[in-house]
Amino acid sequence: MRLTLGAGAEGIERVAVRLRGLAYAPHRHDTYAIGVTLAGVQTFRYRGRRRVCLPGEGHVLHPDEMHDGGAGTEDGFAYAILYIDPALVQEALGGRALPFVADPVIGRAQMDPTLVAHLRRIDEPLGDVGRVDLAVAVAATLQRHAGGSAPRPSPLPWAELLRVRELILEDPTVRHRVEALERIAGLDRWTLARRFRQAFGTSPSRFCTMRRLDRARRMMLAGMPLSAVALESGFTDQSHMARSFKRTYGLTPAAWTAAARGQAPGSSAPG
Repeated sequence: MRLTLGAGAEGIERVAVRLRGLAYAPHRHDTYAIGVTLAGVQTFRYRGRRRVCLPGEGHVLHPDEMHDGGAGTEDGFAYAILYIDPALVQEALGGRALPFVADPVIGRAQMDPTLVAHLRRIDEPLGDVGRVDLAVAVAATLQRHAGGSAPRPSPLPWAELLRVRELILEDPTVRHRVEALERIAGLDRWTLARRFRQAFGTSPSRFCTMRRLDRARRMMLAGMPLSAVALESGFTDQSHMARSFKRTYGLTPAAWTAAARGQAPGSSAPG
């Protein structure tokens, strides 16, 4: 496996992956994951069905939806993918509830050329204008491929939800009591959990865990020992972090770090 980190921007990560043999364990992200298969046959299980994504075809995974991933043939496959913060999609949508794309595979002819260009040239800097263009392209793709005619939800309590999100972002290592979040939002815990998910694709607690993992990945790439990474990023210990990491990325911390550094599995990545 080889994992190449591309140029990103606030709320956006871009990655290119070549995978052969190794498969991702079932996992889920708190972002939208939108990718394109570059070579080979990609397969993954999503919402109870095995899916196949061929070269030139795209795939869209909604936040917090469990999936795995692997090669459909012995030759392996390559793909490029972007992870985009649902809050950035919200800005492009004007604060409406997040679209849900039930069928995750998008045919080659239906892929937005702007989106494909951003995925095929992940090393090109985005800049402020590019960031906005990409967010708008993602929002348009989601709206275009979201099926069904679900009833229009009531307006989101946007300012209240943003206060909770910003509190978590200030320091993800802090364990906030639910009563504190209720006071910040002015909402009861059940309404807060439901509306936070509609706005950002995941729960407040999951959002906090993901921000800890973001911090952990930066420390891992900097070469910090995993035991220290776990404590500095807010986990109780290394085992706790490793379990959360694999549930989120489908790989152990050591395997992810080795792939990001272009090392073969079992080489001297920190473990």
